[in-house]
Amino acid sequence: MDTNANLEEAIEVLQQLGLKEYEARCFVGLSRLHTGTAKQLSEMTEVPRTRVYDAIRVLEAQGLVEIQHSSPQQFRAVPLEEATETLRDQYEARVERLRDALEMVEIVDPDDEGPVQQVWAMSGRDAIENRTNDLIGEATDEVVLVIGDDSLLTPELVDALNGVGNGVDLLVGALTDSLQDEIETAVPDATTFISGLEWLHGENATVDDTAIGRLLLIDRSTILVSSIIPDTKKEQAIFGDGFGNGLVVIARRLMAQGLLLAHDPGP
Repeated sequence: MDTNANLEEAIEVLQQLGLKEYEARCFVGLSRLHTGTAKQLSEMTEVPRTRVYDAIRVLEAQGLVEIQHSSPQQFRAVPLEEATETLRDQYEARVERLRDALEMVEIVDPDDEGPVQQVWAMSGRDAIENRTNDLIGEATDEVVLVIGDDSLLTPELVDALNGVGNGVDLLVGALTDSLQDEIETAVPDATTFISGLEWLHGENATVDDTAIGRLLLIDRSTILVSSIIPDTKKEQAIFGDGFGNGLVVIARRLMAQGLLLAHDPGP
């Protein structure tokens, strides 16, 4: 990635973190200078000079820029480590405010009850991993997880698996011997096995076919199944709960292919 591409990416990320475009451009511009005047910053960033002053005032208020009241005024960005920590704190504070606000929102129950068994779709690896970890943390009886891709065995997933409470059966399957070895090392309390789910690809499967991501069954009632698109590596999933015994038994037996019967608690 060349310099211009890096600069544009930095500007885009800053906007996603809450800065307006001119503010983001001025901060990125100052990060390339030891100090700079409004004229220099305007020429470098193509932000109108009058708008530079407005942007700098906002950046100073957020603790991202320092001002030297000379003639002309000099500006400089705070050190990168300090700036990223400030932005992180601001972002986390906004997330906490959002959570607090939504927790206080009144839930409106519809007059008619929906179906007990529901299936929902979701996309994005971060969102799916968060849902996976939350479901594992809620388990009270059994966790059955099959991991189809090495990249999904993240530190966060390992922490969630190692945090499973006492009395909860933890069964973790892999599609390869090498991944099973990683799981055994990372999650020593889990019963690991090589799953037979590679057959889901079909006899004529190629590397371009959609790959198995993760398959999760919690307490024999909540199911999450994901796949990974080869070209984009994007993960998609469906999940649901409240399923009847028939579907759960079938799903569990498929997921646990390769698990020694001695370790299988049974239907």
